[in-house]
Amino acid sequence: MTPADFAFYLFATAVVAAGLFTVIARNPVHSVLWLILAFLSSAGLFVLLGAEFVAMLLIIVYVGAVAVLFLFVVMMLDVDFAELKAEMAKYMPLALLIGVVILMQLGIAFGVWQSSPIAEQNLAARPEDFTNAANTNLLGQLIYDDYLLLFQLAGLILLVAMIGAIVLTLRHRADVKRQNIVAQIMRDPSKAMELKDVKPGQGL
Repeated sequence: MTPADFAFYLFATAVVAAGLFTVIARNPVHSVLWLILAFLSSAGLFVLLGAEFVAMLLIIVYVGAVAVLFLFVVMMLDVDFAELKAEMAKYMPLALLIGVVILMQLGIAFGVWQSSPIAEQNLAARPEDFTNAANTNLLGQLIYDDYLLLFQLAGLILLVAMIGAIVLTLRHRADVKRQNIVAQIMRDPSKAMELKDVKPGQGL
């Protein structure tokens, strides 16, 4: 067994085990930590595949931002996870049924999987530019040259979804004081200030 094979089995086992413990862990903080381990192991698999740029993105974006945000939210919010798990138990039979259906579909899909003989010919007939180019250069060419319009449309869809989520969840409460910048700028100093003539020995 080569070192690359050993690293692959090590990372693959870590991903599967971390994903399992993320789901079954009782402590939500431990679940987030297991999730971070799954992300790091997945980044190791990407490094073995030669996709170093994607591996660094996985570490920076998911581990450095998303998982840490999850950890902060779980630790700062006082969420009653026992009540949430009790509610989840009611839907366990339906969830198990859906899981069995998904496993059957995966078995049907991968049971008849065959490698196309044309695939090896296409890999052998790759242009010289793609053979010697770096992974980051190839990703940049695909995203910003070949699929620029689709990439921009995907970003626009995400922007619209973010704005829609903000609009749907924004609630203006009447009992909360809010800053009115226009009223602050247009206020009259003669009405905003009041002079008090304080007598000696007296308070306000």
